[in-house]
Amino acid sequence: MPQLRKLAFVVNRTKHGAHDLAHDLIALARTAKVKTKLFAHTPLKEGALAGFDACCVIGGDGTLLSAAREATRAGVPIIGVNRGSLGFLTTFSAEEALAQFPSLISGDYRLAERSLLACRTGPDHEDVALNDVVIKEAVNSKLVRLGVHADGEFVTDFHGDGLIVATPTGSTAYNLSAGGPIIHPGADALVMTPICPHTLSNRSVIFRSDVKLRITSRAEDSQLLVAMDGQRNLFTFAGRAIEISVAERRLTLVQKPGYEHFEVLRSKLGWTGAATGHALRN
Repeated sequence: MPQLRKLAFVVNRTKHGAHDLAHDLIALARTAKVKTKLFAHTPLKEGALAGFDACCVIGGDGTLLSAAREATRAGVPIIGVNRGSLGFLTTFSAEEALAQFPSLISGDYRLAERSLLACRTGPDHEDVALNDVVIKEAVNSKLVRLGVHADGEFVTDFHGDGLIVATPTGSTAYNLSAGGPIIHPGADALVMTPICPHTLSNRSVIFRSDVKLRITSRAEDSQLLVAMDGQRNLFTFAGRAIEISVAERRLTLVQKPGYEHFEVLRSKLGWTGAATGHALRN
C-alpha cells in the first residue's frame, strides 16, 4: 500500500489516555517525516481533510462516526484507534497503534470499504450515515406509526418505539441491541429492525443493497426525529416521506494486515464457543 506522508489526527480528549496517545503517535509520525495536523473538535468542517493521505481517529466508535462524513467526502481512509469501550470500528488498540504505527506509515496495512446510508427528509435535508438511520417520534413518550415501502412495494405498517435502518457495519450497533441480526460488513445488504414493536410478529427485514426505502408517518399530528449515526438529527412532519438508500460513496477504513472480522466479534461480544448449562449428548 502507498506510504502515508500527510496525516490528520482527530482526538477525543474526554477519553482517558487519548491525548497522551495522540502525542506519542504524532511524534512517531514526525520522526518518519510525515506532516501532521491535529483536530481536537468534531464534527469536522467541510474540506478539513482535503489533501490528507489518512485520518487517525483516537477515541471511541462515536468519535470515528463524527469524522466519517468528512472522511468520506474527502476520500480519506480512517485509522481507528480505540480509547473507548467496545470499539467495533476503532479496531487498533493503543498498544497495537504504538507498535505498528511506523510500519503502517510505510504502507504495511490493508483497506476495507464500508457502505453508508443516504437519507433524505426534504429538498434541502440530506445526510449520510455509516451505522444507521433511526426514526422515532420527536416527543420521546409517544409511539410511532410508520408505513414502509420498498421500491414502491408496500411492506407493512410498524407501530412501536421506532425503526432502525442499518448498514452491515451498523448491524453490531443499535440494531444488535434491538434484537436485529449481525451482518458481515462485506455483504451487499441493509437491515430494517423495529424498536419494541407492538406486534410480536414484526421482525428485522434484510434488503438487497440497491433497495429504495420510503417511510412515512401514519399519524396526522406526528413530527419524526431522524437520527443519523446518533450524531446529527433531521426532522420531518406527517405527509413528508423519509427516503433511505445505500449511498454512492463509501468510507474506507485502514486495518492491520492480519485483521479478521470474526476475531473482532469474538473479542468484543465475548464469544467463547464454550457450552453453557447442561451439555447435550448424542
